[in-house]
Amino acid sequence: MGAAAALLALPIVQAPVQAEEPKAGGTLIVGMQNTPRHLNPAVQSGTATGFPGAQLFAAPIRYDDDWTPQPYLAKSWDISDDGLTVTLHLQENATFHDGEPIKSSDVAFSLKTIKENHPFKTMFAPVESVDTPDEHTAVLNLSQPHPALMLAMSSQLMAIIPEHVYGDGQDPKSHPQNSHDVVGSGPFKLVEHKPGEHIILEKYDGFFMEGRPYLDKMVIRIIKDCSARTIALENGEIHMTSFESLARNINRLKKNENLTATPEGYAAIGPLDWLAFNTAAGKTADVNVRKAIAYAIDRNFILNAILLGTADEAKTGIHPGSPLYNANVESYDVDLDKANQILDDAGYAKGDDGMRFSLNIDFGWPSMKANAEYTKAALKKVGIDVNVRASADFPTWAKRVSNHDFDMTWDTVFNWGDPVIGVHRTYQSTNIKKGVIWSNTQSYANARVDELLEMAGKEADSAKRAALYAEFQEIVANEVPVYWTNTLPYHTVYNNSVGNPPLGIWSTSSPMDKTYLK
Repeated sequence: MGAAAALLALPIVQAPVQAEEPKAGGTLIVGMQNTPRHLNPAVQSGTATGFPGAQLFAAPIRYDDDWTPQPYLAKSWDISDDGLTVTLHLQENATFHDGEPIKSSDVAFSLKTIKENHPFKTMFAPVESVDTPDEHTAVLNLSQPHPALMLAMSSQLMAIIPEHVYGDGQDPKSHPQNSHDVVGSGPFKLVEHKPGEHIILEKYDGFFMEGRPYLDKMVIRIIKDCSARTIALENGEIHMTSFESLARNINRLKKNENLTATPEGYAAIGPLDWLAFNTAAGKTADVNVRKAIAYAIDRNFILNAILLGTADEAKTGIHPGSPLYNANVESYDVDLDKANQILDDAGYAKGDDGMRFSLNIDFGWPSMKANAEYTKAALKKVGIDVNVRASADFPTWAKRVSNHDFDMTWDTVFNWGDPVIGVHRTYQSTNIKKGVIWSNTQSYANARVDELLEMAGKEADSAKRAALYAEFQEIVANEVPVYWTNTLPYHTVYNNSVGNPPLGIWSTSSPMDKTYLK
């Protein structure tokens, strides 16, 4: 057995409860369910890359759990009165893992690389150039105020990568050092990466934050089977997992006195489940049909019978953990009489078989099958015959939905911190694109919504911005291009020997330099 294998096989001994005083040393063993394509979040979205990527690469800023930006690689920053210039003052003692200093030119290079290669194009779209007047000052020049910029410069979204490595002319998306011999800027450096098996990280002694990270090592084990992860947590093989979403396993783990299972930490990830409608074709193009369907579906049944109390209600496309969430909108509490009346008034009479018309419903992954089957049963009560249409695999579903070949589909979509990044894409008429999943696949178009999102996307005043998004949420709740039901039941589960687990707004897609073993 090799050293790495031996390390992975070590059982965890439950530590005695001590005062919450950070302690240096130790190896944290974490279970992760997905295999990342690679480890460079500058050119790859998703939490599978985000977890190890946020440990390997630092971002300019970080966020605390009340959505307040804090210094990180940038020790401070200035924003001009007109919002068109953001100046980052970098840590003078920051170095990459090969000892080379992190300079303002690396910030400029990183931002350019992200703009050209990352799928989230709205994150830095207004950034026109980056000036580097000295090695520790980066000046971002914007075409318009961009209130999403601060969140876009945090967590996994703006990894600072070394120009002296990635500026060698190779495609950054397929660069060999995305997965091996990674030269990072964060609190941990790569020791070993065996795709599909594990990622081993160790403390970077040259990290610019004194005394951090507290841990000596972090072992990320890829354990795809949910039951296997549950057993590994229970018997002490691993200290922690995140993004757990199987309700029965979450509730099982909550009963273990040695473990804590909590939904805290996912507000910026902003994961939502919803039923999306094709608003441009077929019966669902009629807002009356969409409203009747919303009144026919019992959100509480989904929350309690399917998700077993592990998720929260969501009434709009903005995550309820966001300070921009507006709960004062039509929530479409189940009302079969109202649903039937709406359909009757709209001229959809019931036939001899009691059915008014038929619709297809799709779902992209196995976890949504229960929602689809429940929807079929619920809509039968109001005379809508639903055909549940399973896809052979996720790409098949994505192709069908992205080409607008659907009536209804259950979907899971992330906010990614700021509405500009993860919300606008669903509702802007300019983002109706065929062949692109998680665009405006609903073909929804409303001129006032477009106007509100355009204004909110560049409004620097937080109160005015909240008011714009509040009106936006009221309109889409009234027109129902999507029927929102719940947050995902994402939970972080950790052994009680873990101190300062990652429970901020980015979960494990944030640096874990403050995490320690008691």
